Amino acid sequence: MELRQLEYFVAVAEERSFTRAAERVHISQSGVSAQVRQLERELGAELFDRSARVVTLTVAGKAALDHARAALAAAGAVGQAVGEVTDLIRGRVTVGMVIGCTLTPLFDALAAFHEAHAGVEIVLLEDSSDRLVEGVRTGAFDLALVGTATTAPDGLEALTIISERLTAAVPAGHPLAKQPHLRLRDLIAHPIACMPPGTGLRTVFDQACAAQGLHPTITLQASAADAIADLAARGLGVAVLSSSMAEKHRDRLTVRAIDDVGTPAVLALIWKSAPTPAVGRLLAHCRQAFTE
Repeated sequence: MELRQLEYFVAVAEERSFTRAAERVHISQSGVSAQVRQLERELGAELFDRSARVVTLTVAGKAALDHARAALAAAGAVGQAVGEVTDLIRGRVTVGMVIGCTLTPLFDALAAFHEAHAGVEIVLLEDSSDRLVEGVRTGAFDLALVGTATTAPDGLEALTIISERLTAAVPAGHPLAKQPHLRLRDLIAHPIACMPPGTGLRTVFDQACAAQGLHPTITLQASAADAIADLAARGLGVAVLSSSMAEKHRDRLTVRAIDDVGTPAVLALIWKSAPTPAVGRLLAHCRQAFTE
């Protein structure tokens, strides 16, 4: 039994897909499958039910998962302990970033961290915010930049980067452009262009509508704010964006705050308490980059 086999097993279990697990560990899908099969032969039991579209754990797999995670954590702790004594940080940090977000301070922080700790491998992956939050909880990600409807997801530490109200953006000729104040009820009479479920902005919007018993028609979904603005500019829907997202498009869109949505859309860095030395150093670089 090898550590890499346990790593691949945990990746498949958390991703519920051999394809996504292969992308996560940066080898071919056939390589992941072969190593998991070898682990199953050594254990004498199948760990996954492969009969459905989504891979699920068997009873044996569920029994093995926590122990596999513990073994990987213990192996990582060996290197961390030596690193703390020798002041040499090595290993890997896995960073998550919500799809459609390109905040350059994060990239500046990664570059500064890489320059200071070249022995640490940096892995950067995109995903939806809800999957990233779960990934930080399970240990699949060490640190993630996510959109959320709360200051800090339950059980995690967080550094708020942006906290903004929701706005509606429409072209100049749109009926809503003539109204100085907008409420959710004004929006639902029109098609909506918004981010997909699993993003923080969409969560804020959905929760606000549900609280008022409103059922908007969201006909257009895109992960990138610029794409949502482009759709709105062509008259295809009312764009629902945060204030800074909409601000960049004031040359072609009329932007109005949504008065009865008080909960802000939050963009935050999240991590588990008691981070490893490598994650702690990366967090320090992130704090400096986002402050500057």
